[in-house]
Amino acid sequence: MTHTVEDGHRLDRFRELWGEIAPIGRDERSGGYLRYAFTEPELRLREWFREQADARAMPVTGDGNGNLFAWWGDPDAGGAVLTGSHFDSVPHGGAYDGPLGIVSAWLAVDELRAAGVTPSRPLVVGAFVEEEGARFGVPCLGSRLLTGQIDADRAGRLRDAAGVSFAEALGARPAGADPGLLGRFGAFVELHVEQGRALVDQNAPVAVASAIWPHGRWRLDFTGEGNHAGTTRMADRRDPMLTYAFTVLAANKEARLRDAHATVGRVVVEPNATNAVPSRVTGWLDARAAEPDTLDGLVEAVRVKAGERARRDGTEVTLTEESATPLVAFDGGLADRLARLLAAPVLPTGAGHDAGVLAAHVPTAMLFVRNPTGVSHSPAESATDADCAAGVVALARVLAELLR
Repeated sequence: MTHTVEDGHRLDRFRELWGEIAPIGRDERSGGYLRYAFTEPELRLREWFREQADARAMPVTGDGNGNLFAWWGDPDAGGAVLTGSHFDSVPHGGAYDGPLGIVSAWLAVDELRAAGVTPSRPLVVGAFVEEEGARFGVPCLGSRLLTGQIDADRAGRLRDAAGVSFAEALGARPAGADPGLLGRFGAFVELHVEQGRALVDQNAPVAVASAIWPHGRWRLDFTGEGNHAGTTRMADRRDPMLTYAFTVLAANKEARLRDAHATVGRVVVEPNATNAVPSRVTGWLDARAAEPDTLDGLVEAVRVKAGERARRDGTEVTLTEESATPLVAFDGGLADRLARLLAAPVLPTGAGHDAGVLAAHVPTAMLFVRNPTGVSHSPAESATDADCAAGVVALARVLAELLR
């Protein structure tokens, strides 16, 4: 492949902008990132967002929910094309999940301006808050608030592990749904690092998304009787840890039987002492499947299996839905149009995104940039600078097409 001077300039620009944010929130021990919503690293990134907007003379507005929007063109005009992603991370997550979409958006704006593009409708760069749900427990919280998919009072009461509410972190009660703002957007395109390795297998740097699997989070509360580990006979125990452990294995088995995904990646134990039988165990189930009926069947099977085991263990279990996202099929005409424009493959994904929330309200598409490791939500998440630069070019072409 022949590389031009222009390609080299794009690489340099990507490396420069990426280098500005790469150290922020990085944990030296794990190599991953700790960028939770409204914590110091994420606040620094939000300030960096405003600096980038100022450098491009793009005024920034908020929606009262923590989401930021930078406008190229009249903010009161209709049919705006929105692009961007999020800054927040899962605990010790990768560098690219979220921030790549925002860095690429700024660079795409630069590409369009260098090409002499004068938008006939506004172009907006967005940064959505609490997409991962790592601090307050509900994923895509900012986009759910904007679209009215979660009640503002409920969102304001959500609390982090330290007891701080979302409203306290935001500094105000969330504003909630904003139909007026939503009505100004004519399309949304989110660029994201691929969370899988399909593009490695297809030898392509960029793809277009077709759909997001239905998925959700359920809290499992197991209660029993706390007691002394050294004096309580095994036959006399009502140990919720046993019920919890069985349920994790059952979820794994039921997901495999359905070709679905089930993960329990977070657990809280009380009193969390080495020499004490637990009194309570709380675990969070993340479940995903290609079809809604499959997902419903998986969650119901886990509920039934957990209940059966609880009766045997003398414990109790409750299952509570904390968030659920239905099957999202992106605008088929838009996805096909962009795939032809870019000569790119079309892929589904099992990962949730703000694009999946906005798709019910705005014609929406996603672009994926190749991840050579196939790993995400981990420090091993990766993308080459060359592929990221190719993603910027692809995003700029898509935006130019939509701005016509």
